Amino acid sequence: MDMTREETASKRVYRHSEPGLPAAELTYSRAGEKLVILDHTGVPDEYRGKGVGLALVERAVEDARKEGRKIIPLCPFAAAMFRRQGEAWADVLN
Repeated sequence: MDMTREETASKRVYRHSEPGLPAAELTYSRAGEKLVILDHTGVPDEYRGKGVGLALVERAVEDARKEGRKIIPLCPFAAAMFRRQGEAWADVLN
């Protein structure tokens, strides 16, 4: 699944989009150099049931591992995914 990551001074987001459809997004913020806070997952109805929300969170987990960061999943969806994954994602859970 094609994901992009955008980081500016005011906005940080993972995004999935397909031609002609609205984008699905996972927004996040940084708390220091080693901590990422997952704020909100927005998945339009067009993507529901296709695993797009999970894929967005998985990408954040992959990037956290690569960059040596920990994650605080404040977003209810992301928190549910962390509970579901359990030990598989425990290494990046703060």
